[in-house]
Amino acid sequence: MSGLYAKKIFDLTGMVAVVTGGGTGIGLMISQGLAANGAKVYITGRRKEVLDQVANAWKEESGSIISLPMDATDKESILTARNEIAAKEGKLHILVNNAGQVGPVSTFLGDPSAPERKDAASLGQALFDNETFDAWGDLYRINTFSIFFVTNAFLGLLSQGSKELSSEGFTSSVINTTSISGITKLAQRHFCYNSAKSAASHLTKMLSTEYALKGIQVRVNAIAPGVYESEMTASNLSGEEVVNRVGNGIQPVPSKRAGTAEEMAGTAVYLASRAGCYTNGQEIIIDGGYLAVNP
Repeated sequence: MSGLYAKKIFDLTGMVAVVTGGGTGIGLMISQGLAANGAKVYITGRRKEVLDQVANAWKEESGSIISLPMDATDKESILTARNEIAAKEGKLHILVNNAGQVGPVSTFLGDPSAPERKDAASLGQALFDNETFDAWGDLYRINTFSIFFVTNAFLGLLSQGSKELSSEGFTSSVINTTSISGITKLAQRHFCYNSAKSAASHLTKMLSTEYALKGIQVRVNAIAPGVYESEMTASNLSGEEVVNRVGNGIQPVPSKRAGTAEEMAGTAVYLASRAGCYTNGQEIIIDGGYLAVNP
């Protein structure tokens, strides 16, 4: 029965992880959670100084956090990082595609008195004028396209990670950070962000299915967070009013608070560890009940 102890089934000792956008917000929560449970975690992003600060600050007894600059929207940068991991580790067990941005926002959508909402023509023209094809393309590039290119660049190393631990029934894991914004039918003032996250959700399922049908022992799942502290939301979500303003729903968040680092990290550790090895092609929603009360 000792194999059922939490310290055994959630243990990531000896495993290698890459977390894109791992220096701030949700990515940092996940990076620290993986490292705290024994993993060697490479955090990537475009701001080297942010990555270095996080890596230098990690002083826990277990695991490690290593800075690895990488632009998840640039193929050459992705391959450079992949080759560095290949040279240093020769394998990968966990890939977290977390890099993301908000993109264009139409604030008047949330203001019933805004002149842009006085009639259908005004609303349509305002949405047309306020956003651009380029802005939409830029956001899809980071929130959706990067998942496809980063995952496939690291797929060989992930497969090698599965082979290394195959005798234990372990399979390497890809975890995509999606969002409840890609599931709710509300635009939440940003049509582009929500539709890009929805695309990321479906891409998760397609990658999982195609790899499984082709006999590739790499699982692909997603975490769809609700309101959590990040650079995209706010650095302090201690008040219920602030949480609901960020959630921008018809109904308030039932939990009356933002999600915690423990809840985010715990979900990621489950998917990445032996405990989650029978989970594939799924999207786990952690939103304090937001989607239970909003369409």
